[in-house]
Amino acid sequence: MRERATPRISTAFAAKALARGELIAYPTEAVWGLGCDPASGEALTALLRLKQRDPAKGMILVAGDIAQFAPWLAGLPAELHAPLVSSWPGPNTWLVPDNGHSHPLVRGGHACVALRVSDHPLVRELCAAFGGPIVSTSANPAGEPEARSADQVDAYFGAALAGLVEGELGGREAPSTIRDLVSGRVLRG
Repeated sequence: MRERATPRISTAFAAKALARGELIAYPTEAVWGLGCDPASGEALTALLRLKQRDPAKGMILVAGDIAQFAPWLAGLPAELHAPLVSSWPGPNTWLVPDNGHSHPLVRGGHACVALRVSDHPLVRELCAAFGGPIVSTSANPAGEPEARSADQVDAYFGAALAGLVEGELGGREAPSTIRDLVSGRVLRG
């Protein structure tokens, strides 16, 4: 285990760290998340390396409101917008056909990108401060339990992160439901 070395930071500082291509940790609805700028190949590579995550798996993007996903939703048929609008903000991640806007490491080995509009106030504040969606992947090395406390994030990653946004988890027991937008199939309940 690593000693506590992750600085505690504000959402404003976290947004600046994200813009510099750095990695941060933050509380989400159910578990602590790791985040980075979804357009930065260097940040995405660093995040995958830190988590020891298979790049083929892809990563979830989280936004503070649906408007922040406009570039990812451009060209999506109108009838496919209804499930998104009716379930966001909330604990629903949708696999949306990629229109070419997503970085390949966000998509992974998939033809879709995973999108969620959070109802967690801190996540919404963070996305607003950053000016758009961020990567949201659980704060744990591959194969280890998801971090449910700031201390657990420290134990896993220590000084490897630019900072940890202090706050509370949103009270959910399980991570978001993941559904395929086109088929409606549930991939994680």
